[in-house]
Order: sequence, then C-alpha cells, then structure tokens
Amino acid sequence: MSDEPRTEQNRKPRTPWNKGKLTGPKPPLKVREIWAIRIRLQLAQRRRDLALFNLAIDSKLRGCDLVALRVRDVAHSGTVAHRAIVLQHKTQQPVQFELTDQTRESVAAWITYAKLRPDGFLFPSRVRQSPHLTTRQYARLVNRWVAMVGLDPADYGTHSLRRTKATLIYRRTKNLRAVQLLLGHRKLESTVRYLGVEVEDALEISEQTEV
Repeated sequence: MSDEPRTEQNRKPRTPWNKGKLTGPKPPLKVREIWAIRIRLQLAQRRRDLALFNLAIDSKLRGCDLVALRVRDVAHSGTVAHRAIVLQHKTQQPVQFELTDQTRESVAAWITYAKLRPDGFLFPSRVRQSPHLTTRQYARLVNRWVAMVGLDPADYGTHSLRRTKATLIYRRTKNLRAVQLLLGHRKLESTVRYLGVEVEDALEISEQTEV
C-alpha cells in the first residue's frame, strides 16, 4: 500500500451518483400516453393492471396509499362508488377523489374477476410476504407500463401518475387551491413545489413573448 499522501493531483475523480439520471420531480403523463397505456392493457386483458392504472390516475394518491386500498374503500354493496375518501398514511389527513366511469368499470371488472371480498385488499399481493401489492411492485409495474408506449422508465415513476391529473387540472383551471385539496397537501407551497407551476408558468410566458 502506497504511503503517498492523497492530494488534489492524485485523487481519483468521483462519479456523481446521479450522472446520466433525471433528477427532480418525475414528469406527468400526457393524455395521449395515458390512452396508449390503457389500450395496451385492455388488449392484453390485464384487468388488475388496468384497474390499478386508472385508479392511480383518478385518485392522485401516493403509492403507499394506493396499494393499501381495500375493496370497501371504493365499492359498496357490489357497486363501485363515484367518489371515495381515504385517510393518508403520510399526513393522517383524509383526502377525497372521484372515480370516472372508465375507472369504475375497470375496478368493478377486476373485483368480479378476482372474486375480492369487501374487507379484502383491492390489489392483493401474489407473494406471501405481503398481504397487498407493495410500493416496490407498483413501481416496477409503472416502469413496465411506460416502457410499453416507448417512454424511458428512468424518466418516470409512481409520482408521475400522482401528478398527471393534478397537473391537467391546474393547466385547465389555474386553481391551485383545488389541486391542493385533491392532492391532500397541508400547505399551498407544497402544491406549488410539487407541480412546479412557477417554472411552467414562467416558460409559457417566455414562449409567448417575442423579441
């Protein structure tokens, strides 16, 4: 072993852990990408994945809350509800969300196909170690879904699905307070940071300004 002291000249340069990786918030999906994924899941008859994907978009829930949903959280007496309310694990605050017709249909089809009980988990795990789908398994599914439509899985994640509808709502209404309630954020500043709306608005203004 060399006794030569480590200096700036002989110290090997360290490679940043995030070199070549996209950092910061994961981008939301575009409408055409949402439909492209839906169509592929429908054609492949992947009922669970279709129900999970649709519910992820509509609910805007964090992955940990989404995978822990029970049948009774979204369905009553065999009928999938138009709205649901869930207690968030991170904040312990309730959040409400709507279920569109296509989401209700896909969730109902999955419940019937899998013969799920009202008190059971909506997305039970296929491994013994966990009673329901884990967030890691969910993340792997998201990677698979985006790859199906030609997107780079490294650029997207579970928060891409959480941000998708919230971003669309903000762009159409510019109503930050509404988006804050839908995401279950305690502070408006959290919603601003999460959506990156200040940056988006600045870019839109810049694009519309000719010099």
